[in-house]
Amino acid sequence: MRAPIGSFDDARPAPDCLDLLTGPVAAAVRAWTGPVPADQLLYVDTDPDIADTAVFVEHYGPALLDESANCVVVAGRRGETATLAACVVKSATRVDVNGVVRKHLGARKASFAPMDTATGATGMEYGGITPVGLPADWPLLVDAAVVDTEWVLIGSGRRRGKLILPGKAFARLPGAVVLEGLGVAVA
Repeated sequence: MRAPIGSFDDARPAPDCLDLLTGPVAAAVRAWTGPVPADQLLYVDTDPDIADTAVFVEHYGPALLDESANCVVVAGRRGETATLAACVVKSATRVDVNGVVRKHLGARKASFAPMDTATGATGMEYGGITPVGLPADWPLLVDAAVVDTEWVLIGSGRRRGKLILPGKAFARLPGAVVLEGLGVAVA
């Protein structure tokens, strides 16, 4: 099947590709419920050497910059208490860590989580972290612009492969809170 966005000729329903996903992502796809049917979660195979946004968009087309999102793990701290959370913003923007994230988490300080923390806590590969399959008790902050996008390309849990989901599906993920202004324009 052809993907609804991008130039991917071989898009397949993610439930048919569980062996290509990390354990947490495969489990989340297997248990998927809600108004977006699981077969609308699509998997496309991509080259892991071009997984980073700038190179990916250069290879697969500039239109994907507005149709893709990044998921990053952040750590909010207040005193000795640290809270891990994930943020999903459009690829053309950056996460407002010191503004929206810090305030929403009630943290005195917020920063991007170290790579080993992000990968260890999610069970996903760095550069492929996705909000599908994150720990259910984590806050998942989603920029409203992502939810308002018809189809969104995001990591699959691995550097190889991507998921394509309807934007509205992000608002239904465990722990999801949709926030205006989470993603800010890159200067």
